[in-house]
Amino acid sequence: MNVKIEESWKDALNSEFEKDYFVKLTDFVRGEYLSGHSVYPAPKNIFNAFNLCPLNDVKVVIIGQDPYHEPGQAHGLCFSVMPPTPNPPSLQNIYKEIESDIGKKSITNGDLTQWATQGVLLLNSTLTVRAHAAASHAGHGWEEFTDAVIRTLSTRENIVYILWGSYAQKKAALVSPDKNLILKSAHPSPLSAYRGFFGNHHFSRTNEYLIQHNKTPIIW
Repeated sequence: MNVKIEESWKDALNSEFEKDYFVKLTDFVRGEYLSGHSVYPAPKNIFNAFNLCPLNDVKVVIIGQDPYHEPGQAHGLCFSVMPPTPNPPSLQNIYKEIESDIGKKSITNGDLTQWATQGVLLLNSTLTVRAHAAASHAGHGWEEFTDAVIRTLSTRENIVYILWGSYAQKKAALVSPDKNLILKSAHPSPLSAYRGFFGNHHFSRTNEYLIQHNKTPIIW
């Protein structure tokens, strides 16, 4: 199957694209886009996280659940929105924690592309969603695909996995804690941020780990 995704990822995941689940997933997603429903992100951005962060460049993985499902938000990077879309509440809380943790403000708009190009894989577990319907594309195969992505990364060492909330933390089972740094806390959503997200120091801890392993820290 000719999947339009960055070449290093295409080579690593090629066997996934031929599996029955992925063929069925492709048919489902194509049907959703052709059905007249609004589906996010735009087709060209479905694999944006991979296209901006080639496999060999990955230093950090942040895992979200599914794309934002309102107009003008999702563009293929978890937690990220393109200007002039206002920053969603979870992203506002992420920025608050960065400022508290490292003592300076992050970027002020919602576009996290500059994180991705530094080696942060901003991966949603489900890569598409129908408008106004959270988790509407869950259970159709995306989760199996993104599990394969994590398994591919798990053959490498000294990657930081940032897992916010119980959904993301399930992916930890696919990663060796002896060879990587796994950081867990509550989700940055306003519903849970005060139950352990604020004060988690994940951004400074990530950079400390990267420096210890002779990698360039992330400019958050």
